[in-house]
Amino acid sequence: MMSNSNSLCPACGKKFECGFKAGKSFCWCSSFPPIFVPLAGDHCYCPDCFAKKVGETIASRKTKLALYQGDITTLRVDAIVNAANSSLLGGGGVDGAIHQAAGSELFDECKMLGGCETGNAKSTKGYKLPARYIIHTVGPVWNGGNSREAELLALCYKNSLLVAQSLNVKTIAFPAISCGVYGYPIDKACSIAVTTVLSFLGQQDIFDKIIFVSFASAIEAEYQAIFSKFQILA
Repeated sequence: MMSNSNSLCPACGKKFECGFKAGKSFCWCSSFPPIFVPLAGDHCYCPDCFAKKVGETIASRKTKLALYQGDITTLRVDAIVNAANSSLLGGGGVDGAIHQAAGSELFDECKMLGGCETGNAKSTKGYKLPARYIIHTVGPVWNGGNSREAELLALCYKNSLLVAQSLNVKTIAFPAISCGVYGYPIDKACSIAVTTVLSFLGQQDIFDKIIFVSFASAIEAEYQAIFSKFQILA
């Protein structure tokens, strides 16, 4: 990480403050986690031009991103992600809905998994769900932002994608992890969700479709704003 300094955007010539630089990719510093995209040259791009570059990169990739507002348990995808608690034995919100829709066999399998730590992910069969698999991940409880919440939330998405990769999943649906009773601010959580997925796809473009599912209109609106920012065609 570089210290913040004034830079000139190589695309539009506008002066802006940027301090992020890593490896062979150069990104606007306010992106967390960093979105690694193949940008030519030793330059940082201003926010507007960076968003455009990200959009161009996404358009060229195999994996398509989509939005859906509704019940994640009804989606016919290879895998859905469950925003689980650490016991993996069911709870409220999305977690409870998935357990109820999948049936008692899910509870029985989850008992054998020995729980799950925050940020990690484990898989089970989908049982009565249209999805073949459920990937269970435990999001962080919001505690003001000073308890590694952003890092742990990003790990939920990254580790879920790694589990999906191991299962040869091609279509996957994510809920808005930690946005319910765990109290994570919606704007921050949705930004981490999308940028983590984009970072992963920058290294491994291996899926057909990834869907961000919203249980509330406020979450859907936030996702739409982020998709618009990065010029993602849902």
